[in-house]
Amino acid sequence: MRPFVFFDVRTSDVDGTKKFFADLLGWESGGPLFTADGVPWGGLTELAPDDDRAPQWLPYAPVSDVDDATAKAVTLGGRVVRERTDLPFGSLVVVTDPGGAALVLFQAA
Repeated sequence: MRPFVFFDVRTSDVDGTKKFFADLLGWESGGPLFTADGVPWGGLTELAPDDDRAPQWLPYAPVSDVDDATAKAVTLGGRVVRERTDLPFGSLVVVTDPGGAALVLFQAA
């Protein structure tokens, strides 16, 4: 199993972030996604003006049951940052580890 299945960068400047990584690393993008040969591997999420969180990268870790993994994260000292969100392609919960580093727990549909 791969440790991460997707990455999302939360930024206040989507276009600037796309240009930066294209110029720095040659990364391709299409719409709100980073792509490789047309296949999405990462997303760009614009921070709302009233969102006081710093821009950050969020890795998506695959789990077989997002609710169980969330409960375990909390038991281990983590914190839920974003409650479960169900999307057509899967369900996710954003948690932090005890030190505050964020991670997306992702259960594919």
